[in-house]
Amino acid sequence: MYRAICFYPRCRDVFLKRQPTMNRLIIPFLFIAQLTFAQSKQRIQLTHDEAQKRVSVTVDGKPFTAYIYPGPSVLKKAVLYPILSAGGNPITRGWPMDPRPGERVDHPHHVGMWFNYGDVNGHDFWNNSTAIGPEHKGPFGTIVHTGVKSMKSGKDQGELVVTADWLDKDGKPMLQETTTYLFRAGANDRTIDHITTLKALDKDVVFKDNKEGMIAIRVARELEHPSNKPEVFTDAQGVATKVPALNNAGVTGKYVSSEGIEGDAVWGTRGKWVNLTGTINAEPVSVVLFDHPQNVGYPTYWHARGYGLFAANPLAPSVMSSGKAPAMNYTLPAGQSVTFRHRVLITSGNTTNQTVSEQAMKFGR
Repeated sequence: MYRAICFYPRCRDVFLKRQPTMNRLIIPFLFIAQLTFAQSKQRIQLTHDEAQKRVSVTVDGKPFTAYIYPGPSVLKKAVLYPILSAGGNPITRGWPMDPRPGERVDHPHHVGMWFNYGDVNGHDFWNNSTAIGPEHKGPFGTIVHTGVKSMKSGKDQGELVVTADWLDKDGKPMLQETTTYLFRAGANDRTIDHITTLKALDKDVVFKDNKEGMIAIRVARELEHPSNKPEVFTDAQGVATKVPALNNAGVTGKYVSSEGIEGDAVWGTRGKWVNLTGTINAEPVSVVLFDHPQNVGYPTYWHARGYGLFAANPLAPSVMSSGKAPAMNYTLPAGQSVTFRHRVLITSGNTTNQTVSEQAMKFGR
């Protein structure tokens, strides 16, 4: 009899009509089976662990990324960390959350993928961390996670909507943030759409031209540009060690912008997208960050550094152009909102500029 049971609604209803005395036994069984069947079709699964303050994102049961919000005593903003390629390799730096041998130990506020800015009504949200150096004087702002608004798993796409408050030095909110993450996956690629809406509260909010912004990823050591400058690295135990020169073994990163600019020269230029390519554990990887035509300041300036900071900053034309462009000093009036849209595409394998340009056109529609 059980072999004849179909889990589709029409077949189920026919069976139950013919076997009314079995309804109480069969219905729970069918419900569980249908639920299991539906979940098996959800390739992209989101799981919220409130105790650990994280939403994990998996593809076919394998880790992709996680939205983490451990709180200001650990991080001064919520971030995506780590982010993995389709081949399972992290494209994000481990330090300071999970140090890996050979990594740089600079900029403790560079964690995973994040969204903030260096001068918001005079407050520095970018450099704020639990290990602020004496070179940063503040005042500092803090972005505090306030809730998971919605969460959906799915076959082709997962969706996470979260909220946060941008607080001034006295803990008073100046901005309300609503961010939507869209997660997609193919056989050889992973995609993250990051859509943030900021609403000014009881007073105007000024984003003064500042090079520290706005959406950013701190990439793994393998995706940095080779360098011969002395630096500080971690050993196998995660202990910081000064070394006189860099070991560039396995360091293969290279930036290319939509305008054909390459390497460190990308910094301070404008472009619709930048593609960072390299190899991690024998896996060729391409990490593309796309700007969107509807964003303020499009096409964005690129705050992309060879040491591993990969950022797009649309709000600081005067600083990013070394004074060649006039200041924007973008002002968001009280009660008004602005939305920023960005996409990250992580591809396993080689990519071409034409392919990336086609992807940019699709994103901009």
